[in-house]
Amino acid sequence: MYPVPSVIGTRPVYRGVYPLLFGLCIFLTLNSPVHAQNPAITIKVDANANKKTISPLIYGLAFPTNAQTTDLNCPLNRSGGNTTTRYNWKLNADNKGQDWFFESLAYPSAIAGEGADTFIGNNKQLGAASMITIPLIEWVARLGANRGKLSSFSIAKYGAQQNSDSQWFSDAGNGVKTNGSFVTGNNPKDASTASNSTFQQNWVKHIVQKWGAANSGGVRYYMMDNEASIWFSTHRDVRPIGLKMDEMRDKIIDYAGKIKAVDPTALIVGPEEWGWSGYLLSGFDQQYGNLHGWANLPDKAAHGNQDYMPYLLSELHKNEVSTGQRLLDVFSLHFYPQGGEFSNDISNTMKLRRNRSTRALWDANYVDESWISTQVQLIPRMKQWVASSYPGLKTAITEYNWGAEGSINGATAQADILGIFGREGLDMATRWVTPDASTPTYKAMKMFRNYDGFKSGFGDTSVQAIVPNPDNVSAFAAIRTVDGALTVMVISKYLSGNTKTTLSLANFAHNGSAQVYQLTAANAILHLSDIAVVGNSLAVTVPPQSITLYVFPPTGVNNTFTSSATASPASISIGTQTTLSVKVKCTAGALTNGIVDVEIYDPNGVLVAQQLYTGQNIAVGKTITYKPVWTASGASGKYTVAVGVFGANWTPNYHWRTSVTTITVTSSDTSQYNFEGGTQGWVSSGGMISGVATSSVQVFAGAKSLAVNFNGSGADAQQVLVSAPVTPAGKTITFHLWFPSGSAISAIQPYALEGAGGGWAWTGNWQSTANLTPNAWNTIKVTLPANAVTPLNQIGVQFFTSGAWTGTCYVDTVGW
Repeated sequence: MYPVPSVIGTRPVYRGVYPLLFGLCIFLTLNSPVHAQNPAITIKVDANANKKTISPLIYGLAFPTNAQTTDLNCPLNRSGGNTTTRYNWKLNADNKGQDWFFESLAYPSAIAGEGADTFIGNNKQLGAASMITIPLIEWVARLGANRGKLSSFSIAKYGAQQNSDSQWFSDAGNGVKTNGSFVTGNNPKDASTASNSTFQQNWVKHIVQKWGAANSGGVRYYMMDNEASIWFSTHRDVRPIGLKMDEMRDKIIDYAGKIKAVDPTALIVGPEEWGWSGYLLSGFDQQYGNLHGWANLPDKAAHGNQDYMPYLLSELHKNEVSTGQRLLDVFSLHFYPQGGEFSNDISNTMKLRRNRSTRALWDANYVDESWISTQVQLIPRMKQWVASSYPGLKTAITEYNWGAEGSINGATAQADILGIFGREGLDMATRWVTPDASTPTYKAMKMFRNYDGFKSGFGDTSVQAIVPNPDNVSAFAAIRTVDGALTVMVISKYLSGNTKTTLSLANFAHNGSAQVYQLTAANAILHLSDIAVVGNSLAVTVPPQSITLYVFPPTGVNNTFTSSATASPASISIGTQTTLSVKVKCTAGALTNGIVDVEIYDPNGVLVAQQLYTGQNIAVGKTITYKPVWTASGASGKYTVAVGVFGANWTPNYHWRTSVTTITVTSSDTSQYNFEGGTQGWVSSGGMISGVATSSVQVFAGAKSLAVNFNGSGADAQQVLVSAPVTPAGKTITFHLWFPSGSAISAIQPYALEGAGGGWAWTGNWQSTANLTPNAWNTIKVTLPANAVTPLNQIGVQFFTSGAWTGTCYVDTVGW
């Protein structure tokens, strides 16, 4: 008897689409009052006990933007989720399955494989490894005429249904009749085309031809589809009967064999199963149990009542023994807590439950508080299954999420999870999906990978950290190889009250002080004052719902510096130069073969220039002057100069001063539409835009821009435009656009529309915001055809939104 509920409705259903993500966006900040003091605790850290290498690949993400990959110093990015199961690389299209009305939709580009190639190329440029999902299902997306969308459950063909894509594709139903029963007997060819291992092998050939083999910088990881055991639910339009154990075994052998034939150095990741019942039961038995109860499960009985995952691993191991070829390299599962933790619920009851539930990842004594109702101990369980059924495999959790992204409670859970991954020796992990940069959860990840903005992170060799009760305060410790520092992450899960804490250190020679970085409900990573270490202990007080990183430099590291700077001239116009005079003085601990870093930030805090001086040697008491020259470009306003001093490999971070001087940049905006004297005829049309106005809040050039105000309740497409512009044919129109982080803006498309004389010809440049930079000015250009009929009917900017949102975007300096 298995305590497994109906799969439908228990697994978190996410709206992941590639490249456009309808993800979890929560903007709630918890400010819990501080009540009585909590009992004092001691955290015992031993730098010589329980040493274990922490794989950097546990800090992976799904579908991060380029800016997020850089900011989180992310080493591993995954293209996964339900929609990747039906990706047709030839058409560059996918079918959303149950995620979105079983629709087949084209990507913007018709180039074969472009969606994945863009993902791979971005990762390669940023130094992150790519994980690519290879569809094992028998059907992938098909498109209509002119790359038109298709639906698997046409209302016109199959009758009225309980729900439809009324806004975007009204004929697309959800496959559920008005009486609650499923539409059955539909034709898979309505929106899909047949696929097999040869078709997917040709895609791998395309990837290798474009990017090289895995061992020469190409794609390293290929995943065996996504959550195949619940295809009968997520992709029931083409796979209404659940897979049996042997079907999945044979698919992996077939498809992995074809991949390895093209690239023997590639690594195969699988089976990518969804959760607890998917670990133990095949898709066939999950579906059967939903319909008939869990007392008698045919597929399990036919295999000697073996659990699904151990059986699958054992069978794949037998295949390697008989053929001499390994067709699975990484054993991967997904895990979402099933007690409501993966939600926006931040009631006190749920916060406490979320605090406890991370123990499902490791604790043999923790009985899961959901319908699972037994010990999950996921990472030790995975390692035991590998040891007994297929020795030598790596282990990975390639989807997980504990919810409450916009709350500090979600952030402490995320920090706890990353600490557990490292301590327990997991090899790889990718979070579904990347949190918004404005959330505490995002910053919790940054605490491990880039807490100071200079890629300084948690150590890479886990050591022992013992706490009295991990449900209240958890702690993780690691030695950082690059500089020998001891890093200790302390996570207070208490909902209220400060906690007096003693960090007791053993077997570590420190330099007498600890650097402190802290994230609280105030939602900012703060660099607090250093704290003296007395003997081998540190006495601190940690606030409730907080994440605090203590960095203990090893003995002998006591370098200190001061810096100052002037700019001559201090005020310049765009396109002209200024010379900086930056002085760095060593006051203690000589710098040997270090780095001096001079950076310039624009008025929005975006890095626009950087000058590095490597191999620097500065004796104690000496001052060295650096004179970088900078040419102003971009928007007018006040620019800030920052100075840092680092070791040869960017660690330690000896000195960082965020503002040593400022430079004022001025500009006269002479573009055709500069909005200096008003909106110049620009208006809004449709959707969630509530109006436009001139503004000085965000300016690319001059003193004003066009503010585009949003206030709406759903996903939509809307635009701002000006009628009858006198734009000559063949000209390139330049648009400057600004949007905030955390917005519902999913894509932006500047465009030009000819009038009736030009056949209403449209020229646009569609850009996903995943490839743009939030909180900064983005430049997008549209080139008119040489034979365009002018004057045009209009030029404008389309904004695509993925959901309800209130906020402001800006347009400035539009001209040719």
